[in-house]
Amino acid sequence: MRIARRVKPTALLERLDQFEKFYIDKEPHIHAFLPEADRFARLRREAVQLANKYRKPEKRGPLFGLLLGVKDMFHVDGFATHGGSRLPAGALKGKEAKSVTLLKDAGMLVAGKTNTTEFAYFAPSRARNPNNPEHTPGGSSSGSAAAVAAGLVDLALGTQTIGSIIRPASYCGVVGYKPSYGRISTEGVIPLARSLDHVGLFAHDVSTAARGAAALVKAWKKQKASGNKPFLAVIEGEYLQHADEETHVHFENIVERLKQAGYSVKRVNALPNFAKVVERHSTILAAQATQAHAAWFAGYSQLYHEKTAELIKKGMNIPEDMLKKSLDDARSFSLSLTTQMDIHGIDLWISPAATGAAPKGLSSTGDPVMNLPWTQAGLPTLGIPLGRNAAGMPLGFQMTADFNRDEDLFAWGAEIEALLAEKE
Repeated sequence: MRIARRVKPTALLERLDQFEKFYIDKEPHIHAFLPEADRFARLRREAVQLANKYRKPEKRGPLFGLLLGVKDMFHVDGFATHGGSRLPAGALKGKEAKSVTLLKDAGMLVAGKTNTTEFAYFAPSRARNPNNPEHTPGGSSSGSAAAVAAGLVDLALGTQTIGSIIRPASYCGVVGYKPSYGRISTEGVIPLARSLDHVGLFAHDVSTAARGAAALVKAWKKQKASGNKPFLAVIEGEYLQHADEETHVHFENIVERLKQAGYSVKRVNALPNFAKVVERHSTILAAQATQAHAAWFAGYSQLYHEKTAELIKKGMNIPEDMLKKSLDDARSFSLSLTTQMDIHGIDLWISPAATGAAPKGLSSTGDPVMNLPWTQAGLPTLGIPLGRNAAGMPLGFQMTADFNRDEDLFAWGAEIEALLAEKE
């Protein structure tokens, strides 16, 4: 083969030069990534290989040359996986996550592994919030959210078992997407609670997130804006009261702006016993975390963080029939939400994406309670950044659609994002 026929990946290498500069400038302050000795040399080799593999532009994937951050719960060929823990990588090794392979096939370059709380639970990681490093970036997908917010990557993979995508997206001021349960494969990802685990992603905007979703979601069908505004609903009662006063006021202002723009908004008391929903989630999470970690915990219990160990020990005391009832009740709960959507003609539930802005301090990753019902129900949720609080920290807004209406969620989300951005 003549050298002249090889592609000089100028644009890709220039992009990597920019990434290296950003990384050197920002990474020491936010710790989004796990350390990697030869990160930039590896990326430049892979960029050359990618450019020469797909010399013709028409052969290139839809995400060609974009940079990807991968939460350290995902197996990636060539990288060790620790799940944010002290356990040896050899004990946790596995086949590359299907989601990672799909994004590579779409043309993405893996910028590196991102920091996570231990096994996607509550023990904080080293990651910091790019908006203010004295504040948490959220959990458990802390490094992925921070990497996108800092402009280091275009997309980042995360997982959500309670609120680990939408909450850190809100805290860091980026877009977060949690799909309908099962529409993005969890194959090759260390589990926390199989009935609640979702693979999702972070991006700078809804459009980029939609491009990532199109590569990941099973049987994706791109939707065009219909011209008809979705019918919106706000859940009243105990659920909404978990938002702090500043966030509640901000959210109500958004609701009024949507009404002024012609959206219909209904208020529904759809979670009359929210405390039971939270309790049920806790039961399922603990019991299934114990199942997922049985072998690892038996061999390496002394290496687990006390918060994770406490969860696993709690699950050991949950009877099988109690777990079964909780799972049955969770399915009934999901059905009740979708039935109410049918009865009231609701297209989207809207709510604050977190109880407030990212708390100051790094010992806690914040409260995921605003995301919990949508995770338990397995409904697709899109979080978008909308303004800041008085201290200048981001606030977020989440939209939840009916099961398997992820494509509609993105179409409606793009319209709402554009509308509200115009008035910021």
